[in-house]
Amino acid sequence: MSAEKENKTTRHWGTIFLGVVVAIIFLTIIFSFQLKTTECAVVSTLGRLSRVEEAGWHWRWPYPIQSIHKFDNRVRCFEGIYGKLEETLTRNGQNIILGTYVNYKISDPEEFYKKMLTVANAESQLSDWMRSANKMVAGQYDFEQFVNTDPKLIKLGEMEKKIKAILQKTSAPCGMEIMSVGINYTNIPESNSKEVFARMISERETISKGYRSQGKKEAQDIRTEADKKRMDIIADARAQATRIRAEGDAEAAKFYAKFQENPDLAVFLRKLDSLKRVIGGRTTLILDTDSAPFDLLKMGSEKLDTPKK
Repeated sequence: MSAEKENKTTRHWGTIFLGVVVAIIFLTIIFSFQLKTTECAVVSTLGRLSRVEEAGWHWRWPYPIQSIHKFDNRVRCFEGIYGKLEETLTRNGQNIILGTYVNYKISDPEEFYKKMLTVANAESQLSDWMRSANKMVAGQYDFEQFVNTDPKLIKLGEMEKKIKAILQKTSAPCGMEIMSVGINYTNIPESNSKEVFARMISERETISKGYRSQGKKEAQDIRTEADKKRMDIIADARAQATRIRAEGDAEAAKFYAKFQENPDLAVFLRKLDSLKRVIGGRTTLILDTDSAPFDLLKMGSEKLDTPKK
């Protein structure tokens, strides 16, 4: 009997221990909560905000005494709930379709919970702010600064900075931080596309005419410069030729003075020079020896035939 009673007592204590463990686990779940590293939470006690908690394990009073409102504290990319692609007017009265996106995060959970209560409400309000900012900034720029073949004239980066500044000022009191703003879509309404394309073609033609006119002017300048250089070169060559002729005439005058002292010698030398030019290697000529300068040959032969005294 004692052994049987001991076994029943042992089983009873085992059941009690298991019940205690289950109760501890149950109470721990009820009186605590856990937050991931990507989360933060606002704890409200009887409907009033009491504290803000970061990632980790935290104690709490069970519902309905305390409620836990968890928020994701990572950066969220938001393109707008409605009006993602919305038509607006530029400064010069042209219609354009814009699409923007916003990267934001919850920087102050307490203010965010007070002003927005939920992420859905916050993004609904942010969508309205985005539409208002887009219209305000787009009205400060001309159509050509949105769509243009010349990248230097496009001001999308400047517009993004202005939209970001507006949204930061509006959302900061609500516990939201705008990290970046981007324009991810620009287009023109179909009703205005033909007019816009015609104007762009006209602008391109005007620019191309300007390039052609500039090219013709530069070509004419090059030809004019080349003609000027050619005339300068010819003038220099003529001046040099005149100088050389003058120097040659001066040298020739010296020889002519010598020739005047002995005219027969001058004639003889001129005839020899002519023979050198006319008669080359292996040249056969049949000419009258009485004609100059071949009369020299005859003179030589007569002298050879004349008997010595």
